[in-house]
Amino acid sequence: MNKSNNKASRAARNAKKANKCEKLIKNEAAELTSASERAGFIRRLAAMIYDTLVAVAVGMCAAMVVIVTLIVLLSNGVLDLQGYEQPAELIQASTGYKLLIQVWVGLWVVGFFLWFWKRGGQTLGMRAWRLRIFSTVDAPMTWPRLLIRLVASLGGLGTLLVLFDFKHKQSLQDRMAQTQVLKLTKESNDHRSW
Repeated sequence: MNKSNNKASRAARNAKKANKCEKLIKNEAAELTSASERAGFIRRLAAMIYDTLVAVAVGMCAAMVVIVTLIVLLSNGVLDLQGYEQPAELIQASTGYKLLIQVWVGLWVVGFFLWFWKRGGQTLGMRAWRLRIFSTVDAPMTWPRLLIRLVASLGGLGTLLVLFDFKHKQSLQDRMAQTQVLKLTKESNDHRSW
């Protein structure tokens, strides 16, 4: 009985701490959004170029892992070579293997953006250019919202809307996911200050 009371009181203390921490984060985010301005097109474009280079590297590493795994499995007879002499010939000729590689790489690239946005509101390119995503509504940044943001970006084309939206500087993905991209100061770009 005593152990269950200790667990319950510990759980209550942890919930209070988490609630307090969440309120602190919301207050700091509110301060940052009021002190920062929305990012313009050029800064967003620079961050997108940086992130594209990183995403290509992530995709190349993911492709290398799956291709090497397939070659090892095909060379050791775990998977059938289907009459081809070399595993590379089969992989190049097979629609199924090519589709597997493309889906695998796509998942890693999508995961790159979603993970960074969820963990700190910034990708590596956004961090380098002092940009961060914030919510424009009083709702948490959930995985579905971030996925909507990624899809609505249309591979970066959604950002072109910033060129025409002089007043609000919001891209298509910002409007669809109810977010905004703010330009941060050097001090507020430091993760320790969040």
